[in-house]
Amino acid sequence: MNLYKILKYLAYALGIIGAIFALMLMTTDSESMIDNILFVTYIVLFVVIALILIYVLKGIFAGNIKKTLSTVGMFLAVILISYLISSGTDLDLKQFNDKGLGITEGVSKNVGAGLYAFYILAAVAVVATFLSSAKKLINK
Repeated sequence: MNLYKILKYLAYALGIIGAIFALMLMTTDSESMIDNILFVTYIVLFVVIALILIYVLKGIFAGNIKKTLSTVGMFLAVILISYLISSGTDLDLKQFNDKGLGITEGVSKNVGAGLYAFYILAAVAVVATFLSSAKKLINK
């Protein structure tokens, strides 16, 4: 039995377990059911992360490692550029700290860097999609 079939059956089993827990949660008003659903969620999260790591490492060693490392380097460059252009002083932090949230300038800088990285990567994805579509239209 290959890995695809094993993963397919595992996904079916986890889906059925999740559906059973969801039905039990809807019919009862118990805190323990929420704990059971969270337990299944953690198992699914662990399985997904493990499979992603396995397939990424398999792909790195099976494919062109130079191209893979250059792509990872470009992604890290986007993260670095995003962090450098984020100031962390964009917000009035006093209003958040008065509410007891404890947001510091460092936290604000990290959030800003994440937003800038998202904007840059989204723009690159849109441009790549348009270029790919234009190339297909031209080649027809």
